[in-house]
Amino acid sequence: MSTYAETANVSLTTGDPERSEATETNRFAAKALEDHKREGLLLAVRARWAALAIIAVMLPFLNPTIEVLYYEFLLALFALIGWGQLKVWRVGQSRAELFLMFCDLALMTFAITVPNPFSAVDWSATVQYRFGTFIYFFVFLAGATLSYSWRTVVAMGTWTSGLWAVGVGWVYFQPLEQTELSNKIKEAVGDDHRLFELLDPHNIMFDQRVQEIVLFVIIAITLALGVRRANDLVSRQAAAERERSNLARYFSPNVVEELSQNDDPLKRVRTQDIAVLFVDIVGFSSFAEDKSPEQTIATLREFHGRMETEVFKHHGTLDKYLGDGLMATFGTPFTSDTDASNALACAKAMVDVVDNWNKERERAGEEPIMSSFGIHYGPATLGDIGANRLEFAVLGNTVNVASRLENLTRELGCILLVSDDAFQRAGEEMAAAHSNLGTFRKQSRQKIRGLEKPITVWAYGNAR
Repeated sequence: MSTYAETANVSLTTGDPERSEATETNRFAAKALEDHKREGLLLAVRARWAALAIIAVMLPFLNPTIEVLYYEFLLALFALIGWGQLKVWRVGQSRAELFLMFCDLALMTFAITVPNPFSAVDWSATVQYRFGTFIYFFVFLAGATLSYSWRTVVAMGTWTSGLWAVGVGWVYFQPLEQTELSNKIKEAVGDDHRLFELLDPHNIMFDQRVQEIVLFVIIAITLALGVRRANDLVSRQAAAERERSNLARYFSPNVVEELSQNDDPLKRVRTQDIAVLFVDIVGFSSFAEDKSPEQTIATLREFHGRMETEVFKHHGTLDKYLGDGLMATFGTPFTSDTDASNALACAKAMVDVVDNWNKERERAGEEPIMSSFGIHYGPATLGDIGANRLEFAVLGNTVNVASRLENLTRELGCILLVSDDAFQRAGEEMAAAHSNLGTFRKQSRQKIRGLEKPITVWAYGNAR
């Protein structure tokens, strides 16, 4: 039996894409359920303490005698058990929690069935049932719905019924202590057996005890179904948060906000004009030759992290990592009036970021990183590809041209190379925004594989 997160059984198996995706979903669900239980348990214990405090104040008014101190002591024990639950809780199966829950129910059964030893009135054990104290079990049942799994709520209903039945059996076999009073009542009511059963201090009223047990189990099962539905909602919310987190890996925050409300732009196949930016580390194979695998990966992670930040900062989409480089798009999944200029601004910002990073590396005694960038603007096809595991893809000659422009930077001795289509489009966008492109050098027309005619290109920066 588990206390909460049996619905989020986390598998650590990797390798199978579908299983890995399910594992990632389970991690999010397990984390969500853990947070949900932590908050629920804290709320339940606080509610318990508040309820116990109210009862502790109420009892002296209902029974203004010294014997009430016995019940106040029991209330303190219940409060202590609640404190213990805060200390031993955890997600998953917890025997300590289950033990404390059982202690709650056992103590409540004891308090209800066993007469107060300090009572000045010599009540029989059966008279305890005339006070209707069984309703106090519902306080614990209500608290269980805030912090425990649906199975544990059902278990609480079952345990309560069992303990109550044991208590009833114990009282039933107690020796009759008020036979004289019972005989007098029988003489007074005569042949009215129903009235005698009602007034007889030895009558345990089995029919009412059975009703209490049956109704408690029904209510426990009903509440357990409600808890299960709530857990399912938490799991679905966790899955939605996971999907949102996945989107945040590729899209800028403003795009994620739109996609989280409507994912149709990812599913609809269409062609639209976009800007494509390719980034690469020049000579990375030679750089990595004398580096350990850990150093190589650490350098790539730092480079990718810095580049990724600039992509999102300039409203771009991280399409994919390409070993020691990456591809970013501007105008996906939604086009804007500044896609080309955003791509240029992003690339120029990346150049500055790499320069500043190299200064840090130089101070640390590390060799600099050389980078190159290529940008093209034109039509591309967008849509899902794949059969079972879908991927949002950007396809077309615009992508190929941007990649080849990035490679051409080595031949032309520059850091950033921009096609004339991208440059002119960015100029139009910046003119509307009263901005400027910065210092670019017009190059002679270049033959680009994939294009029928040579094109004019614009260079930025000198290769270092």
